[in-house]
Amino acid sequence: MNAPSPTRFNRFLLPGFAFKAVVIGGGYATGRELAEFFLPSGPQGGLAGMLLAMLIWSAVCTVTFLFARATGSANYRTFFAALLGPAWFLFDIAYMCLVLIVLSVFAAAAGDIGAALFGLPNIVGTLCLIGGIVLVTTFGTASVERLFKYVTYFLYGVYVVFIVLTLAKFFPAIATQFAAHHPTTGWAAGGISYAGYNVVGAVTILPVLRHLTSNRDAVIAGLLCGPLAMLPAVVFFLGMTAFYPGIAAIELPSDYMLTRLDAPVLHLTFQVMIFFALLESGTGIVHSVNERVGAVITARGGTFTPQLRLTCAALLLAFSVFVAGRFGLVALIASGYRALSYALIAVFVLPLLTVGIWRVRSGLRTGAAIAS
Repeated sequence: MNAPSPTRFNRFLLPGFAFKAVVIGGGYATGRELAEFFLPSGPQGGLAGMLLAMLIWSAVCTVTFLFARATGSANYRTFFAALLGPAWFLFDIAYMCLVLIVLSVFAAAAGDIGAALFGLPNIVGTLCLIGGIVLVTTFGTASVERLFKYVTYFLYGVYVVFIVLTLAKFFPAIATQFAAHHPTTGWAAGGISYAGYNVVGAVTILPVLRHLTSNRDAVIAGLLCGPLAMLPAVVFFLGMTAFYPGIAAIELPSDYMLTRLDAPVLHLTFQVMIFFALLESGTGIVHSVNERVGAVITARGGTFTPQLRLTCAALLLAFSVFVAGRFGLVALIASGYRALSYALIAVFVLPLLTVGIWRVRSGLRTGAAIAS
């Protein structure tokens, strides 16, 4: 009996939703990353930086998907063995540093949300997040894909309500900020830096590319990744500009804005949405590490059982919680992300846009088989 053909949703939209799921994370969903990378360039410069980051995401995702198909790469270990050859371990080092910092940010943000909403100790929100990630990743790729799909619907719905109410209440302040002259210094650097460490999501989501049926699918899905991932950020950023420049120093800009909207139901719903955004982002990252470990175990003749998935996820998250408790959300974003951004550009983006494009073009010219 033949397997059902992949749906258009799985071929064209799922990769973009999965990419959004990985990049949205704690700093994006709370507005902390937007304040760090885009607000210093003012409202106009911030939007320009976001547009630049979106274009970089689309370009890199497209080439990544084509290269993954050309080399039959279903996890990032196989992908970088094909791209970097013997130097593949350089990406492993940079990526594991990023994973620890990102998961630490998620853990810190979940703790902050629990404290802000319910006055709970930070560890309670953090443990709830860890339990959710472990539960979903234990059951493999299909479980992760379902999470990406349903959380995306919830997230976009909440953002639509949020921007409608924000524009209705704060439009005069937003319009005033955009009409005023603000220095746009650093917008390109902010966009490149932000895109640089987030674009690694293109290889994090390789397991969901199993639904692609052609290079055309890969191009369409790749181009859609940028807009699908950046749209909620643009919506959020527009609202933040009403409180520029003071909001740049706020640890949880989302909570600050929702308090001023004076909409208690939306406030609660938005914070719940942020928690689920953290859940899907953390799940995507932990799942990519699980798939990397699973590929090694399978290559050695073993079986990557649900019990092993659970153990790997729990150990990785436990160490991340230790890092989160030690440094905190703002310090992790300000200090760790920029350095890793340039490292990932060096070991991923530059090789991909040179060697990767050359290999894809060579394969197409010679008629080489493309992995399905």
